[in-house]
Amino acid sequence: MYKYLDKVNSPEDLKSLNIDEINLLANDIRKFLVKSLSKTGGHLSANLGVVELTLALHKVFDSPNDKIIWDVGHQSYVHKILTGRKEGFETLRQFKGMSGFPKEAESEHDIFDTGHSSTSISVASGLSCAKDIKNTKEKIVAVIGDGSITGGMALEAINHLGYIKKDMIIILNDNEMSIDKNVGGMATHLSSIIRSSRINKVKDDVKKILKKSKSGELAYKTVHKVKGSIVSNFLPQECDLFESLGIRYYGPIDGHNLKDLIDYLEFTKTRKGPILLHVITKKGRGYKFAENEPDKYHGVPKFDIKCGIKEKTSKTISTFVGEKLVDMARKDKDVVAITAAMPSGTGLSIFEKSYPNRYYDVGIAEQHATTFSAGLAKGGMKPYFAVYSSFLQRAYDQLIHDICITKKNVTFLIDRGGLVGNDGETHHGVFDLSYLNSIPNITVMAPKDIKELEIMMDFSLNYEEPLAIRYPRGDVYYLEKGEYKDMEIGKYEIISKGEKVLIIAIGLMVKHSLDAKEILLKENINPTIINARFLKHIDKNLLDNIIDDYDYIVTIEDNVITGGFGSRINKFVIDNDYNIKVRNLGIDDEFIEQGNVDDLYDLVGLSPEKIAEFIKKL
Repeated sequence: MYKYLDKVNSPEDLKSLNIDEINLLANDIRKFLVKSLSKTGGHLSANLGVVELTLALHKVFDSPNDKIIWDVGHQSYVHKILTGRKEGFETLRQFKGMSGFPKEAESEHDIFDTGHSSTSISVASGLSCAKDIKNTKEKIVAVIGDGSITGGMALEAINHLGYIKKDMIIILNDNEMSIDKNVGGMATHLSSIIRSSRINKVKDDVKKILKKSKSGELAYKTVHKVKGSIVSNFLPQECDLFESLGIRYYGPIDGHNLKDLIDYLEFTKTRKGPILLHVITKKGRGYKFAENEPDKYHGVPKFDIKCGIKEKTSKTISTFVGEKLVDMARKDKDVVAITAAMPSGTGLSIFEKSYPNRYYDVGIAEQHATTFSAGLAKGGMKPYFAVYSSFLQRAYDQLIHDICITKKNVTFLIDRGGLVGNDGETHHGVFDLSYLNSIPNITVMAPKDIKELEIMMDFSLNYEEPLAIRYPRGDVYYLEKGEYKDMEIGKYEIISKGEKVLIIAIGLMVKHSLDAKEILLKENINPTIINARFLKHIDKNLLDNIIDDYDYIVTIEDNVITGGFGSRINKFVIDNDYNIKVRNLGIDDEFIEQGNVDDLYDLVGLSPEKIAEFIKKL
């Protein structure tokens, strides 16, 4: 089916191809990606943008002896294709299938597990130091995007690398967009480099010299020496940042011109010290829908190749949160919204359009976003930081030090709580209840459905202390069970009465518990279900009045059991000497792989069916 792709099963197969053949291989790869991802879903536009860059890297370097580290990793599909994993795309991001990110356990060519941004330069720096200590000769390459390089960790690594001056190459893949449009000083800096006519003239002059050279290898080396001198001595002011930090800068170059890419990579791998090669690519290249809307085609579900992605008719919880926050800002002029480079994913793009002067995208910088929110609160504003659960993990220290010790009235809208599905271990939000449980002075709430989420957000407007509202990924859902009253701190609700077994569930697990009860009722088993709503605040009055009527308490949470919601109930039972058996349902001490969310909840024993089985055994 594919003239060249079918012949390439390893980087070694690529090395025998000439430039024209590799360009034809690039066309094959783009067709393969679009066709394959239309059936499975996955990260499309980022991978379409790095086809030539990945081909050039594997043409020039000797993987896995030479180490190529992919930042984030959602642009590593072409790398996976070239390293013998074409067939794995049939199971991409599926349960027990091939990961959508680099995995050390999956291939020797995947040097480091990734999934979150801004890590590659730190990893590469460590590898470079280890190489020098062991006196080995491999080349070290970090591939990082223009969004990821704005992250604080990447800037820390660049600062350190410029000091230790180890031999390694940073490939800056600049498509002027991460998931949403990049913001901040670094994005402006990179744009100014691209706009600079002087540096483009340097690049053009070098090309002309190369074309005129007829003296073979000697001329080639001489030209590159001249080019190095030109670039280092006559760089426009815009490039001073990298050079002043001790990183030799080259570029920007066309990331879709294979010959230029290979020439520059061949040259830079012979240079000493840290080098940054600035490569300009187009996200979504080769598929018109992805080129026109690269953010929309960043992560795609299954789609029709001819028509593209169908517009969703259902509303997501994230979109609801964005709309509700706009409504709250209309009522209260002190409401401000903060995102860390995820306005679309968290629903805040809606807020940006309505209240641009009260909206802040701080870039990939969750630590800064948290303390920035504390500053806003100190200044008399009412900040709402919308953030994925797994990304908030980065700001644990700032939560303690800058928010909770002094009780700043910041509200964290924690999106993607629980299992999120196909992105796997790095993206599941299953630790937040545990790490938030350990921090004093913060109230943590989790709604049973979208209507209760709205009540909690209304409550937050007048709450003057740190607050977190945690909710799952997915479409809005209503239970229409229990009461929908104004929120009172620490008040549980009995959502469905029964006998013998008392289920205390939080968040999405209230829905799963109700579904499990429907299964159990068919066998005349009728547990009572409580909607806990709060992580820390325990409704002592309610439990005191009913606990003696039951043989078992079963806590249920879509979070790791260790240190989570169940541990609060365990302590409460022990401290009050209740004569009742307690069982905790949640995620055991393990990382959960990727897969369909329903399959994963079944895997960890939190599907309605598995909850029902557990109750039956009791």
